[in-house]
Amino acid sequence: MRQLLNEDDLKDFLEGHLGERVLIFKHSTQCPISRAAYHQVETFESENPGVPVGMIRVIEERPLSLSFADSVNVRHASPQAVVLLDGHPVWNASHYDITAQALSDAVR
Repeated sequence: MRQLLNEDDLKDFLEGHLGERVLIFKHSTQCPISRAAYHQVETFESENPGVPVGMIRVIEERPLSLSFADSVNVRHASPQAVVLLDGHPVWNASHYDITAQALSDAVR
């Protein structure tokens, strides 16, 4: 899971995976629901090692988190998982809807 700290990190991550489905996980480091979702993302990663995963911490990188929501036109939530293809969202979920199985299904 690649931690994304700023706009340049996000841009590099997305441009480095053009033509692939990628997952952006928006994570609150202070929320127990987000912690549960984080474990689901970790499980997803271990089962799908070829899928690029980026993480935005919504408190620590708040400007990036809000900018990302605006740029992909997906209403902000936390925790939130957004699957993108060429920078465009193709699936998203939040809270307890973030499961390893749902993520696996979304990247297929």
